[in-house]
Amino acid sequence: MTSKERMATALKLGIPDRVPTFELEFQLSEELMGKSFLTEHELEGLSASEVDRKIAENAQFMIQVYDRLEHDAICIQYLNEEHTIQTIRRLHEYSGDRFMLLAHGDGTFAIPDGDGMLDFAYRIADDPESVHEQAEQMVRHAMEHDLRLLDAGLDGFILCSDYCFNKGPFLSPRMFAEFVTPYLARLIEAIRDHGGYAIKHTDGNIMPILDQLVSTRSHALHSIDPMAGVDIREVKRLVGDKVALCGNVHCAAMQTGTDEEVISSAEYCLTYAKPGGGYVFCTSNIPFKGLPLERYLMVLDVWKRMRDY
Repeated sequence: MTSKERMATALKLGIPDRVPTFELEFQLSEELMGKSFLTEHELEGLSASEVDRKIAENAQFMIQVYDRLEHDAICIQYLNEEHTIQTIRRLHEYSGDRFMLLAHGDGTFAIPDGDGMLDFAYRIADDPESVHEQAEQMVRHAMEHDLRLLDAGLDGFILCSDYCFNKGPFLSPRMFAEFVTPYLARLIEAIRDHGGYAIKHTDGNIMPILDQLVSTRSHALHSIDPMAGVDIREVKRLVGDKVALCGNVHCAAMQTGTDEEVISSAEYCLTYAKPGGGYVFCTSNIPFKGLPLERYLMVLDVWKRMRDY
């Protein structure tokens, strides 16, 4: 199987030749390969030819990084829509249809920051129609953006609005059903109708809204957060026949735990989420800047040992 075929099979709840792997974002390229991925601010003020050269070099570098890690999907980061489209085309030019190409594409309400939480709560209570109007505008904008990227050759999206704290969702399940779920379902339907894949990411304790997330028909859920007490074994038991799972090696353990704890977390994921297919191996968030590279490579060593079906 190619990497893309492997990912597609898992996202469709099938059993590929081996468990695929990818990361929402990989922030350790400098530690691994000596330089970082291109960011939008590095393109400011450059001529069109210079922008094209840098994007071409970055696409080649991305392929080198993800080949070395043996990832099956590449998530394009840090660039605006125009430059993301240029990157998609370069990745296809250099690697054909080998990788599944993903990007961010959510358009639903996420946990407000500290400055906006009270205002959001007041609006829901005092003016719910304005909240629905905003939700409508957000999802329409996201649809337009996502369909443009799919037309340019992208394969799918990581939908990265965070909904949950460690104790549960930022809205009650009833309010979540009103202000988030129908809009998320519409966005995913548009992506599916256009031939794309949708992976829904949220940190935190998703269990009170698990049924709603499944009802939106995303292809997969990410990250099945162990730091919020979410057990991938239990989620697999409950909904593994309805939605693929991506996760969920314990990122906090990777940062501060023992080698034994990291290995145990990776083995647990593969032991209980791999059987029957519909599983993509990855961390419970991302390999973030400051995480020791050797810890992430240790996790990949477990995956290589246990990945084959």
